[in-house]
Amino acid sequence: MDNNEQTGKKQIALNIVSSKSKHTGFGAGSIDLNNVSPVIIDQGEAKVDVGAMHAKSKVEKGIKFSANREDVPNGRQVWVVWIAVDRTLEAQFYAGAMACEMWIDTEARRGWKILAEHVNKLDSALKRKISLDELSAQDKTALKDLLISRNEEWWNASPDELKKALEV
Repeated sequence: MDNNEQTGKKQIALNIVSSKSKHTGFGAGSIDLNNVSPVIIDQGEAKVDVGAMHAKSKVEKGIKFSANREDVPNGRQVWVVWIAVDRTLEAQFYAGAMACEMWIDTEARRGWKILAEHVNKLDSALKRKISLDELSAQDKTALKDLLISRNEEWWNASPDELKKALEV
């Protein structure tokens, strides 16, 4: 039994309603965030951390963020990569992947990120866009290894654009 059946309530997704939308009922025009996962790449290691959906990943906890990069002079580069999954009649696959940069100084409990960029790139991943150019070779390898180890069938069914983006 899933959560919807237990409570008897309809599931609420993030609603996106614009002037072009003809919003006609519960959930119309909604985006289902169940098909996206955040991957944190920190010091060459990639891990799925669902806390990043709410800016509460392990590396973000206890960090005070600033929009000024200069406020974190001793930080280390950390990436959030939004991975969207899609399906066809034949298979599920990794459909979108967008990388977002953060700088974290754990000792000083300070960090830098642009929240609007993270939201926009999450949206782009959901729209099946891929942009991983800024990742280092080590980070690309870590992400590729994680995706393959999580589900090799999905990796094999993924678009060539993603596979090329993760070539080293």
